Amino acid sequence: MSCLACCCASATCGLCSSVASGISRKSARIAYCGLFGASLVVSWILRETAAPLLEKLSWINTSDSYTKEWYQQQAVLRVSFGNFLFFAIYALVMIGVKDQNDRRDSWHHGGWPVKMIVWFLLVVLMFFVPNEIISIYGILSKFGAGAFLLVQVVLLLDATHNWNDSWVEKDERKWYVALLVISIVCYIATYAFSGVLFMWFNPSGHDCGLNVFFIVMTMILAFVFAIVALHPAVNGSLLPASVISVYCAYVCYTGLSSEPHDYVCNGLNRSKAVTASTLTLGMLTTVLSVLYSALRAGSSTTFLSPPSSPRAGGKEALLEDPEDGKKNGEAEARPVSYSYSFFHIIFALASMYAAMLLSGWTDSSESASLIDVGWTSVWVKICTGWATAALYIWTLIAPLILPDREFY
Repeated sequence: MSCLACCCASATCGLCSSVASGISRKSARIAYCGLFGASLVVSWILRETAAPLLEKLSWINTSDSYTKEWYQQQAVLRVSFGNFLFFAIYALVMIGVKDQNDRRDSWHHGGWPVKMIVWFLLVVLMFFVPNEIISIYGILSKFGAGAFLLVQVVLLLDATHNWNDSWVEKDERKWYVALLVISIVCYIATYAFSGVLFMWFNPSGHDCGLNVFFIVMTMILAFVFAIVALHPAVNGSLLPASVISVYCAYVCYTGLSSEPHDYVCNGLNRSKAVTASTLTLGMLTTVLSVLYSALRAGSSTTFLSPPSSPRAGGKEALLEDPEDGKKNGEAEARPVSYSYSFFHIIFALASMYAAMLLSGWTDSSESASLIDVGWTSVWVKICTGWATAALYIWTLIAPLILPDREFY
């Protein structure tokens, strides 16, 4: 297994070297996305194969009480720490970049062979870092992962409001009907799915009060969204309320499904002997969702856009760099369309979030067999749903509480 991992790593390095030279300004964000995705795959491979090797390293194996799960967490956290440092350093370097005449603009888009070497060295060096530092990083990663989830919540709220506003601005009957139909469908889906959650996570014959509380709270929040949004003083819309309701129901499901496999109220009854195909599918889903979320957040103009940046990022292709195409001899400075620094901050936070998923939030004994399972994961997801609800209600009532402030 270790030989296979080494062969895969060698092949990956060769592929990366050949690809690096072909990366252009347009594909830079794709390249960062690929680099981040590679770090997740490396974390996953080492999580499954590196425990015997780490046991032989005296500066890591400092106690006879360390279990296989602990070594697996160490492998994930050390790769994540190297990845985090790479993006965090770039975030610091890119502070204040406002136009393409800044030399650092080329650092952001070019130099990929050097970037890949630096990234590789940082990851390798993390396996020589004392355990105490990795433990501190593991603790900080919980907060970083929470910040990453909050960014996703803000993006969701911004997207739903923009969706609603774009259809309302058309001022045609068919678009108003479409808004109403989609809103009704979303609310029906929310309550129907909540009913399914009752069947899955509140089996008869067991006291599952906590699960019932989570599900009922989600249903109550969905109702509150509609009441607040349709209040005459708020003058809101039903579409954002319905979409947020569906999202909260989904987050509730992901939280409940993360309950330990032997918990009697987890009706999914996941066995400890998870099949390779199930584990692979779960990992791929995690990788794709984290990749998209990080890329979307990092490229968004909702956060920290440079003062000179045109806030038109929503109309651009997600994986294209609109700064592409500096003309020969063109002296006029073109503003960057998104904050490079914030772009790298998001990937740094996403590194922390991915580490928490793959390590069971560093305190789950089941992390050796299952990804993202344990009570810590449950509460993080449930609290994310509640934070989404609080932020959405705040966006509705903030103009009433603070009438002198301008809200976008």
